[in-house]
Amino acid sequence: MSVGIAVTPYKSLRRVPNLIVMPDRALCLGIESTADELGVGIVSDDGKVLANVSDGYVPTEGGIHPREAARHHARVVEVVLRDAFKRAKTKPRDISVITFSQGPGLGPCLRTGATVARALSVYLDRPLAGVNHCVAHIEIGRLLTGCDDPITLYVSGGNTIVSGFEDGRYRVFGETLDIAVGNCLDVFARTAGLPYPGGPAVEKAARRGSKLISLPYVVKGTDLSFSGLLTAANEAMRRGQRIEDICFSLQETAFSMLTEVTERALAHTDNSDLLLTGGVAANKRLQAMLRKMTEERGGRLHVVPREYALDNGAMIAWVGLLRYKCGALTLIEKSTVKSRWRLDEVDVPWR
Repeated sequence: MSVGIAVTPYKSLRRVPNLIVMPDRALCLGIESTADELGVGIVSDDGKVLANVSDGYVPTEGGIHPREAARHHARVVEVVLRDAFKRAKTKPRDISVITFSQGPGLGPCLRTGATVARALSVYLDRPLAGVNHCVAHIEIGRLLTGCDDPITLYVSGGNTIVSGFEDGRYRVFGETLDIAVGNCLDVFARTAGLPYPGGPAVEKAARRGSKLISLPYVVKGTDLSFSGLLTAANEAMRRGQRIEDICFSLQETAFSMLTEVTERALAHTDNSDLLLTGGVAANKRLQAMLRKMTEERGGRLHVVPREYALDNGAMIAWVGLLRYKCGALTLIEKSTVKSRWRLDEVDVPWR
């Protein structure tokens, strides 16, 4: 018999968050707002995604303007929430726990999502759980691909991280020392006048390129640097090189760097499973390079489906459920956002 979400009223749970009895079927609402996407997901505790709705901010020029993106999120959040509940065929009162992306990300955007989550938590009298955005990308990948203990390459506009799980946390084997690979592709695309979003536009142009232009290849152990690569690609464009050849060379160089450091992490851990996630995971050339590398090592590449590799609310909801089951909730007074919350600072008690 279901006894509701808790043995005691939620106001007591804020003081003693471990006193939780799971209902027969727990549902979690997750809010993702780290950057340009405002996403809302509803997920059940058996891992079924009931709704995954998003509305993205598109800048009129340049890159993401954090305050404008935050205003966009505040403007559309009610519509996105209503759509999510409609698709999930459920009501707000059926939700067991409210979760939100607490970091890392753009401060104004994170605060918008956190404010909405706090309001829902108080209004519905439901527990609150702050989620690390990077952990969410890994966990939704583990759920959807079925790989249990992979090395993960997480590549997006804001992050480039090679990680593995060890002793209660995700450990970082390698990462970018400056800009993320997705940011490198996006900025070049914008400079070259390619359509938004930049990453897919670079990939499309690269298919029509064939000349490999020499660009900086910067790997330092298991860390990488992309800023020099971006500068050199822009310089090649100013010298009059074909855009298609520059895109081809940019991808080949950047993805070779990623493949090298990822293989180093696989060799170090003697692991055969590789999980690819994040917005850049949709790139077919990157997938092909990593697949060849893992197969040559006798391993397997697991790629998160595009809808869930991009920033989305379902991944936040899923990790929120994992935290809820462990009693790892977030007090309202400790729900401030963490713009620089590193992956390796997060305890992972469900593993």
